[in-house]
Amino acid sequence: MNGNTKLPVNPPFYYGWIIVFMSALAIFFSGPGQTYSISIFIDAYLSYFGWSSTLISTMYLFATLLAGFLLFIVGRLVDKFGQRRMTVIVATLLAVACLFNSFILGPTMLFIGFFMLRLFGQGSLTLLPGTLIPQWFVNKRGRALSFMAFGSFLSAAALPPFNAWLIDQVGWQMSWLVWASLMMFVFVPLAFIFIRNKPEDVGLHPDNLSDAEVSEKGSKKSSIYEEAWTVKEAMRTKEFWLLLYCVAVPSMVNTGIVFHFVPILAESGIGRTQAAFILSIMAIVAFPITFLAGFIVERVKANYVIGLVFLGQIGIMFLLVQTDSYSAAILFGVARGLVGGFEAISLGIIFPNYFGRANIGSIKGVSATIMVIGSAFGPLPFALAYDRFGSYQEIIYLMMVFPLIGAIFAFISRKPVKKADKLEMQAS
Repeated sequence: MNGNTKLPVNPPFYYGWIIVFMSALAIFFSGPGQTYSISIFIDAYLSYFGWSSTLISTMYLFATLLAGFLLFIVGRLVDKFGQRRMTVIVATLLAVACLFNSFILGPTMLFIGFFMLRLFGQGSLTLLPGTLIPQWFVNKRGRALSFMAFGSFLSAAALPPFNAWLIDQVGWQMSWLVWASLMMFVFVPLAFIFIRNKPEDVGLHPDNLSDAEVSEKGSKKSSIYEEAWTVKEAMRTKEFWLLLYCVAVPSMVNTGIVFHFVPILAESGIGRTQAAFILSIMAIVAFPITFLAGFIVERVKANYVIGLVFLGQIGIMFLLVQTDSYSAAILFGVARGLVGGFEAISLGIIFPNYFGRANIGSIKGVSATIMVIGSAFGPLPFALAYDRFGSYQEIIYLMMVFPLIGAIFAFISRKPVKKADKLEMQAS
């Protein structure tokens, strides 16, 4: 099951767009491990087991933290074995995770269930498509990522109301079994059949360029030339670490808000079904914005876009604090969708743009590790603040500091240049 195989179909268009579709599908099926999906199960756990919100948040934190620390290994395995094999393996393990979660009996099993969902869903099955698209696209990377993001926003829009409906109809245990079946019998076979690691493996080139257009392959005259950074070389640049902070912040802040979204809106008298609908609105609005963002980041430096995204994040957090009605909550959902569309594309493109595609699995593996660790620390501060103050307003105000720092870091993070290239530029 390697990447050096023939194409399963020969479409009249570039096969890279089938890769984009499969990447979007992978992102969609990462949903069972995403906070927007798991959060709908929290109320059911609270009522079924009688646990406290702090207990569940603590289990979620440490499970996500452990999953995050293992993601860099997944990134290295991607570089070693390829996206096709790893996607099939990871998706199968996510199906097993869903099956396990249907049998939860106590806090220890809850921890293990959260760990498996976060490692194989939110972590690995998000990491893999993010390393696959940069292999197939260079100059058109922004628009390809914007189409891939359709899977993310469709998942975020569909899963909260679907899960809420499913839990009401068949209970939380059977709902997990439904997801296990969908993973194993729908996505895994499709991934095995259609995913290919790189265009070069099947006689193609990135962006569907002809042999003549890349005749000087590896030369800086080629329009698809990118500096090949190793993860160790990238880690020696200050930009790499500044960008890792930029990855961690939205992961932490957004996860904290989404995880507690139902009780946050409950303070304004908004119920679970309405809260799930607001989560869907975020995704519905964000989806068309990603297409605009995809073309913009091909023309505007991605770090500038990220900086503006963080300023927008501060604005929507302030809007959330002021939410006191269902109509205001809808306005928040629309604003969050606008910011989220640009956030998804700019953070997805900046690492391959800055450090190339040669070792993108290892590099984005580190990024994904930081993303998951950031998400691990999101829910617990909100739970502790609520237990202390009886409200979420104080912690939302406090969290505004992090995107403010992120905006500064993003604006000063210019694309690094290797020392050898610097000397060559100076000589010329």
